[in-house]
Amino acid sequence: MTGVTLTSAGLDLRRRRILFRCWHRGIREMDLVFGQFAESEIARLSEAELDEFETIMAEEDNDLVRWVMGTWPVPERFQTPMFARIAAYKPDFDKPLRTPE
Repeated sequence: MTGVTLTSAGLDLRRRRILFRCWHRGIREMDLVFGQFAESEIARLSEAELDEFETIMAEEDNDLVRWVMGTWPVPERFQTPMFARIAAYKPDFDKPLRTPE
């Protein structure tokens, strides 16, 4: 089951791929953080922001969840506005999940 509510029909190939990867992280908490962040922001991100977002997404989920939730300090290389936006994003963990139509 996926939480995707945004249709990817109007997105370019790169954004569709990123959106899919955001909802298929491996750790459910990161699916919700990255997936809901991407649904909210993906259409407006610049190419440079997409590059940085993909770099962040390439990190291990176990590390990411600790950095995003604040249980581990964020490494200096990720002390950026993009990471701050992701970490500040408060996903709706109670949002009902549905399969896209």
